[in-house]
Amino acid sequence: MTHEDAGHYAVKHSPDTRLDPRIAGAIKKKISDDRITCAAAHKIAGELDVLPANVGVAIDLMEARINRCQLGLFGYSPEQRIVKPAENVTLELEEMIKKSLANKRLSCASAWGIARKLGIPKMSVSAACEALKIKISSCQLGSFR
Repeated sequence: MTHEDAGHYAVKHSPDTRLDPRIAGAIKKKISDDRITCAAAHKIAGELDVLPANVGVAIDLMEARINRCQLGLFGYSPEQRIVKPAENVTLELEEMIKKSLANKRLSCASAWGIARKLGIPKMSVSAACEALKIKISSCQLGSFR
């Protein structure tokens, strides 16, 4: 969704899509100024044992906005994205990223998995992708494809 679509997130979903009251209740506890952080949304998914995508759908249906992407790709002020290209990318990290590509892009979930396997911050993976000119796609919460 583009900046112009802000506040119209529910239209991304079928009119038959229903808000899960359990997820909605958890979101209401974490939401502030119609915004919820990526980390809070993922924490809800873990606590409720649901997919992050289900939390993302509920956030959309509640017309809230996700901010502070843990990969630094969106939701920061004033510049929106805070990730910067890494100065150096280790060969191991580069190889893991390249092996995980689908359609020349790295999924958000794959970026998280690489960070976990290497014991590095998630933002280090996105910074490496920036340096390698590789786009990250398929936000686990559905913010971008």
